[in-house]
Amino acid sequence: MSYLELVLPCTEADQSRYERALEDVGALSVTLLDANADTEDECAILEPGVGEMPLWHSLTLTALFPEQIDALALLAALEAFDPDLNWSNASFRKLKDRDWTRVWLDQFKPMRFGARTWVVPWDQPLPADADPSVAAIIRLDPGLAFGSGTHPTTSLCLNWLDELAAQGILQTAQVLDFGCGSGILALAALKLGAAVAIGVDNDPQALIATSDNAERNGLGDRLRVYTPEDAPHVRYPVVVANILASALDSLAETLAERTLTGGRIALSGILRGQEQELLARYTPWFESLNIATEEDWVRIDGIRRYRTLDTPSP
Repeated sequence: MSYLELVLPCTEADQSRYERALEDVGALSVTLLDANADTEDECAILEPGVGEMPLWHSLTLTALFPEQIDALALLAALEAFDPDLNWSNASFRKLKDRDWTRVWLDQFKPMRFGARTWVVPWDQPLPADADPSVAAIIRLDPGLAFGSGTHPTTSLCLNWLDELAAQGILQTAQVLDFGCGSGILALAALKLGAAVAIGVDNDPQALIATSDNAERNGLGDRLRVYTPEDAPHVRYPVVVANILASALDSLAETLAERTLTGGRIALSGILRGQEQELLARYTPWFESLNIATEEDWVRIDGIRRYRTLDTPSP
């Protein structure tokens, strides 16, 4: 499949209006890049600090449309939607799709986390140095993986779960994976000895991916998935949330309420520099807060207090 790509410079002040117009006329995706960056890596929007504005003053906005869309007709529709915006600087090109599943699979090899945990593509053999009698093996379908362990945020959580298993904490425990994505963390917990895992995500495709990966790993009867609105109001001895810092900030009270007194929590998806605000945010409910890092990413883990401190206003 191919696409029609629209590229347009804009300012931070007008970004939301441009994006709204593009989505209204049928954009499949909209991407924002720093117009002043020298390299593509510098352009990537990373999760901002809690309460910070994520955009730059000068932006390059890229939108994808179905290949059959006529560029001139599209411009006319955009100008009709918001005639006060400057659409004259828009440029177009045909963009050929790639077999992203194939590219992903070529890069995704068996990976080890901690002492026992292995993440392996579903059609690849277990490495020779993995002992199947003790290894906790999670097999993922590359077409459905929203989290494969290749990203440091996931790696930090997998190592944490492996450590809990070595301490006997996961044995027969119930685990909450909040923001489950592919379900990789919930699956790892089950493979490492947990009795039941609950996956929660606001993306229906993530819930489908988690359920399918659970079936592939023979764990369909022990992993249940919910949207945040439908999730049971239960407290868990182990909670893991691999999401973004802004979401961890807004969900602090919810995640604290879902963690059993004396239970363990891990928070990931945090960039270096964002951890201090989150440490302060979670301190009223959690003690023994610890920081682990991998590349530019941070994991915070701790233990639910027996007595909650005075909670600051959010």
